[in-house]
Amino acid sequence: MSNIAVLTSGGDSPGMNAAVMAVAKNAAYYGMPLIGIQRGYNGLLGYSDDPADDYFRFDLDTVLDIADLPGTYLRTARCKEFHDPAVREKAAKTLRDLDVSGLVVIGGDGSFQGAMRLCELGIPCIGIPGTIDNDLPYTEMTLGFDTAVNVCVEAVRAIRATSRSHDRPHVVEVMGRNCGDIALYTAEATGSEIVVVPEVKWNVDSVAAQLNRQIAMGNTRATVVVAEGCWASMKPFDVYSFLKPYGKEVFQGEPMTANRFASVLKRKCGMVEARDTVVGYTQRGAQPTARDSIFAFEAGAMAVHLLHSGVSNQVIGVKNGRTFHMPIEKALASKKRFNKKMYDLINSL
Repeated sequence: MSNIAVLTSGGDSPGMNAAVMAVAKNAAYYGMPLIGIQRGYNGLLGYSDDPADDYFRFDLDTVLDIADLPGTYLRTARCKEFHDPAVREKAAKTLRDLDVSGLVVIGGDGSFQGAMRLCELGIPCIGIPGTIDNDLPYTEMTLGFDTAVNVCVEAVRAIRATSRSHDRPHVVEVMGRNCGDIALYTAEATGSEIVVVPEVKWNVDSVAAQLNRQIAMGNTRATVVVAEGCWASMKPFDVYSFLKPYGKEVFQGEPMTANRFASVLKRKCGMVEARDTVVGYTQRGAQPTARDSIFAFEAGAMAVHLLHSGVSNQVIGVKNGRTFHMPIEKALASKKRFNKKMYDLINSL
């Protein structure tokens, strides 16, 4: 092979830079120069005035400097235009003009869709799952998920300490738009009493009843861990009508939030106070854990080896704790299995 290229696409996740470093080291082992594509698939479309802002050749110093950095050195962006076949043709032409004979795509579901389409145009591609949500069904873990969970665990442990000091419950919102794994694992690791996720329909009154049971047992400092996407699976609740008599600032038609949910629980459970925290982007911008960095290295090594061996249209994942690969199309057709048993256990104790 002549050159290989690498890009990061979609949401950034801890470990992306470690994966790029692994790709670079293994490409050097096979004597293949590495080209970094900037801002995901956008870098292949010539949007910048200067081509150097779209792609560049990695050198050893750059690769070694970025290995432990959070975020993504290559930047990232979503590219809706990539749904257009003509745009994909342009991207494929850019790669051919750069004499690229293999592309490593680090990202999530949408990024893999793009890689699969490039394979159809004759560009060999390998995907590495980079998304903190752990929302790719074919693999046991995605790059950045372990780091995100550890950030949330550290936050919840600190919150539970102050909740204990003041005898007040706390609502903690973590990331997870369509997948509640971060919330579920965080609740498991911290002994949190209640967890709410997008995969399970729920209602405000049932959570209030759970919290009231905790209070009746003498636990006045329970933690409610919610995934950011859980509000979409909440059964209808008029938060405006409920909070308006209490003077809480909320306007008709506005959605439920962690702050409003804490206010609702405070009043439904007769608490003096209930607080809320949104952990937010600290989950995506943290330095990768050892587990994520190890997976990044193994995935980067496997990706380059596959391309060097003439294998493409594959994604890399973890099965039974071991790194493996499978066809992109088959991976994207996999169905997510939510751990409902663990969800029920956490909420019933």
